[in-house]
Amino acid sequence: METTLALLVLISIAVAVSVKWAVNLANFVWFNPRKLEKFLRSQGLNGNPYRPFFGDLKEMTKVINAEQKRSIRLSDDTCPHVFAYYHDILNKYGENSFWWFGPWPKLNIVDPELIKEILKKPDVFKKPLPEVGKILTSGIVLLEREKWAKHRKIINPAFHLHKLKNMVPTIGLSCSNMIHNWKSIISNSNNEGGWSEIDVWPHLEDLTGDVISRTAFGSRHEQGTRIFHLQRERSKLTMQLLQLSFIPGWRYLPTKLNKKVRAINDEIESLLRGIVDERQKALERGDVVASDDLLGILMESNSRFVDEFGNKNKGMSIEDVIGECKLFYVAGSETTSCLLVWTMVLMCKHPEWQTLAREEVIRVFGNSEPSFEGLNQLKTVSFS
Repeated sequence: METTLALLVLISIAVAVSVKWAVNLANFVWFNPRKLEKFLRSQGLNGNPYRPFFGDLKEMTKVINAEQKRSIRLSDDTCPHVFAYYHDILNKYGENSFWWFGPWPKLNIVDPELIKEILKKPDVFKKPLPEVGKILTSGIVLLEREKWAKHRKIINPAFHLHKLKNMVPTIGLSCSNMIHNWKSIISNSNNEGGWSEIDVWPHLEDLTGDVISRTAFGSRHEQGTRIFHLQRERSKLTMQLLQLSFIPGWRYLPTKLNKKVRAINDEIESLLRGIVDERQKALERGDVVASDDLLGILMESNSRFVDEFGNKNKGMSIEDVIGECKLFYVAGSETTSCLLVWTMVLMCKHPEWQTLAREEVIRVFGNSEPSFEGLNQLKTVSFS
């Protein structure tokens, strides 16, 4: 009798848990999205009808993949190519529109005044922190309020102009290596007239990674280069994870993709911890530490911050410093390489500006290596 009663209790608990799980799943997949859709449409926003579970992701992936394979001319409008799916949604439903990332609607905000209003209210419109985003980046970009202010105060000295100008020769070395590589490709080509067609994008990606590795870690730039390549591989894998990130707990499952991402994370963490620990021990011993790279400046600034408040808890932890080092690559690599390749595209599109830029650089530097003082004299090729 007691055994039967215990079994009935267990069955009742299992049924109750199953019913609760089923109700939560139904709310997650159907009822909550439909409720949100009804509310958005009542506010005058339009978009595709909600499709269970995936929303617009399948269609978005199809459009983006098709657009990536398509070549465009310099005279073409680039917006439909770069922002293919968003462009389709805006054309179809107008500026007051939304699209579905799984069961969550995403609003298209294009009105500058509305954007300004949103940015004025950080307590209401907080930074979105998707779990998959934490794989890709870390550091100050994920922080809020007092911790964000503290990190900004500590990091700021690393980007003062008088510090950055000391890095110009280092940046010039990376650029010279890339140009030398291009010249070697051309000289080894079998084309008559000594010319060769070069896909500059991978070279520019490597350039920005090399610049960050040298300026961030100085003599340890070889480990920095390894970190850059790992970060780039992880970014590609994270884009695959993103397609299923709306499934709760998906990134914790022992899938082949998740295992690969974790292995890369562990190696990045190990390399960065080794570099940062080495610098920290040198600071604690009172050794003279190079402060002409970003990590050295950051750690010296952190040390001064700690001395000012007299409490180590007031500064950045080793984990915080490692997080900011990861952000150096994420924030500075692809953004800069995209800027460079887009600059080259525009110069090809407007050869008269290419001629002006070339003449100015030759006039200011001649055959000499670029210097910070010379850069200040450039007007056409301005970095301001």
